[in-house]
Amino acid sequence: MAVQKSKVTRSRRGQRRSHDSLKGPALSEDSTTGETHVRHHVTADGFYRGKKVVHTTGE
Repeated sequence: MAVQKSKVTRSRRGQRRSHDSLKGPALSEDSTTGETHVRHHVTADGFYRGKKVVHTTGE
């Protein structure tokens, strides 16, 4: 069984856990439509880097 050599203080434990918090997604605004989207992903209406890349049946 694993046994620690010495006690880990509350401060040391907190310092180790300081990077465990969740971060929000990195969002960008499309230059053509102004719509917000996740970085490096296609927008909901099919634009990526100012160009229409996904064509839907309604168009």
